[in-house]
Amino acid sequence: MWTDLLQGDELAYLTEVPARAPRLEAIPDGVHPAVREALARQGIERLFTHQAEAWEAAQRGEHLIVTTGTASGKTLAFNLPVLDALAREPKNRALYLYPTKALAQDQARALGRLEVPRVRAAIYDGDTPTDRRWQIRKWANLVLTNPDMLHIGVLPRHDLWADVLHNLRYVVVDEAHVYRGVFGSHVANVLRRLRRLARVYGAEPQFLLASATIANPGELAHSLLGVETAVIGDDGAPRAERTVALWNPELIDAELGLRASALGDASRLMSELVKRDLRTICFAKSRKQAELIHRMTVDRVDTATAKRLAPYRAGYTPAQRRDIERRLVDGELLGVAATDALELGIDIGLLDCAISVGFPGTVASLRQQWGRAGRRGHGLAILVASEDALDQYFMREPEALLERRVEAAILDHANPRVLDGHVAAAAYEAPVDDADRATLGDEALERAPHVSELQHTKHGWVWAGKDYPAGRTQLRSASADSFTIVDATTGTVLGVAERERAYSTVHEGAVYLHLGEQWLVQELDLVGRRAIVVPHTGDWYTQVKRETDTAVEEALRVERRCGLQLTFGRVSVTEQVVAYQQKGIRDQATLATIALDLPPTVFDTEAVWFVPTESQLEGLEAMPTLLSSLHAAEHSLIALLPLWAMCDRWDIGGLSTNIHPDTGAPTIFIYDGHPGGVGITERGFAQFEGWVADTVRLLDGCPCERGCPSCVQSPKCGNLNEYLDKAGALLLLQRLSISAAPVRRRVEPEP
Repeated sequence: MWTDLLQGDELAYLTEVPARAPRLEAIPDGVHPAVREALARQGIERLFTHQAEAWEAAQRGEHLIVTTGTASGKTLAFNLPVLDALAREPKNRALYLYPTKALAQDQARALGRLEVPRVRAAIYDGDTPTDRRWQIRKWANLVLTNPDMLHIGVLPRHDLWADVLHNLRYVVVDEAHVYRGVFGSHVANVLRRLRRLARVYGAEPQFLLASATIANPGELAHSLLGVETAVIGDDGAPRAERTVALWNPELIDAELGLRASALGDASRLMSELVKRDLRTICFAKSRKQAELIHRMTVDRVDTATAKRLAPYRAGYTPAQRRDIERRLVDGELLGVAATDALELGIDIGLLDCAISVGFPGTVASLRQQWGRAGRRGHGLAILVASEDALDQYFMREPEALLERRVEAAILDHANPRVLDGHVAAAAYEAPVDDADRATLGDEALERAPHVSELQHTKHGWVWAGKDYPAGRTQLRSASADSFTIVDATTGTVLGVAERERAYSTVHEGAVYLHLGEQWLVQELDLVGRRAIVVPHTGDWYTQVKRETDTAVEEALRVERRCGLQLTFGRVSVTEQVVAYQQKGIRDQATLATIALDLPPTVFDTEAVWFVPTESQLEGLEAMPTLLSSLHAAEHSLIALLPLWAMCDRWDIGGLSTNIHPDTGAPTIFIYDGHPGGVGITERGFAQFEGWVADTVRLLDGCPCERGCPSCVQSPKCGNLNEYLDKAGALLLLQRLSISAAPVRRRVEPEP
């Protein structure tokens, strides 16, 4: 039904993914009769093999993580042992953790439909009325919440949750792949605090995790929990046949890398699909993009079809979102333009087509989005490329996307910037002593003497402050020293920005993006740590000019790789924002350059760095070719690192210089943009050869001559994309790639 649409120069690649038959097993004899009957009422007579495997592992008392594809029945895999335990003994308690309130709501509805006797499920989050909270603590034996509420509303008030903690049998962590980077590092500490308090109350709960397909599920589970887990990854669920198309909007200017609007092409494709009565979801990267795609699609269809289209994004009331979800499930809606809020496991019924506008950042996320298509039969999945370097790389190298192993989810719970706040919170909850090494980890005990307001007593480390330490720690920030971003029109707090990032993202005059909406910063209050913002509707954005220096603090690993000495270690980064430019959204023209007077920021982090050899720099030694080639190579390496580490390019920083004081030679640094580091560049160090090879293909395949946003230009360049030599960068990285050898030789760091 879509063959005639997928034609023309815009079609970069087309392939068919074959169907896969299910592999089934009988429901185990040990499942409680009431649960078996509830499944039968839902038409479930047999289990997929991975669901049966999860049941067996749970019965053996193992912690486990289920990592299978979209719509593979992960929910039943963890529900089955939990519902069985509650049906047998309703005094047992289970805690379900979801990264969003919408997911908890969706699961609560699904549990209600099962109607398992003696199972009393309830949601406990920030929207729960105060007068209902004590009832839930007393009555519910299956509590659905989120890590934020667990961190700030449950663990510090564990005396109110004594019965729940004493009887806690299972903890379910759904969408575990979301818990990576800074957020995941915080959540890992929250889960360890939960394990500790459960032990204090005499319980040893089993943890059941569910994740999208990632490269390192066992490692992720261990990082989150601090315990070994069984990995259930052999997907037994069926998969319908799927057509996969990569769509690249028309190239308007090859040298500037300008293409036709990805939003316009996506709306055109979506309108044609819904006209054919094909139920379609279109994923956009921001709320504004989702709204624009919706409006453009409505303009392309008749009135009756337009009434069956809707956008879905954050910012709507819960009632509005629930209504859209209901209309999707019931089949009333033909098409929805959504942010990635619908990428996760919310039940939205049977869809035919999924369109992703722009690569969502990770292969795992793209597969989650595409997995929404084909629930009724043969499905269609489309990636509509933007001008971004990764998008254009995939258009030229489709196998690099379609055959690539999914990324690894990485976190670092022991990062002192993250850990210290949780050590303080744990000490507030109960004195911290050596017995807690088994749950909180050795690092927590090592950090305790360095955490202010902790005192050592005969009972252990105790909180000596007067306030509430959990309230000081934001789960989505690595730094306690943050600026609050406030809407001047309503007084609403939109979010926080770490001090290390605030000067470049919420300086006075900055256009700040929050959940896809644009805001203009009126004032940055350095004393009160506040950024005052107002809605912004202008057709320009801002980009800062920044001076950056790095200092090597310690080389942790040094190896001979790609013909040079590659180092991973700790560095200190000094950044100072000195000016910003206003740039037109449509033509990228510079409208104005405004100087800024802001203090420098210094933070410690992790980095990978290397000094090219003389032979690798042959012909590039003269200035400014040397600096321009290093700078372009740095940008392109940053653009490709998200392929190897589950991160965004905004999580990464870099510096290239013709001579660095610590190395005495031309050097490229790529560093974690989060204080302390969260493992991003360590992943790059481990995969350096593949990372360089991908970057060579990116540069070699881009049709521009001198460099464009699809290869060496960066939207976050501190030098405003000045001094970039694409040809020099390509030559340098080609020489590195040629020198790559399968055998690595370790070099001991110099003292």
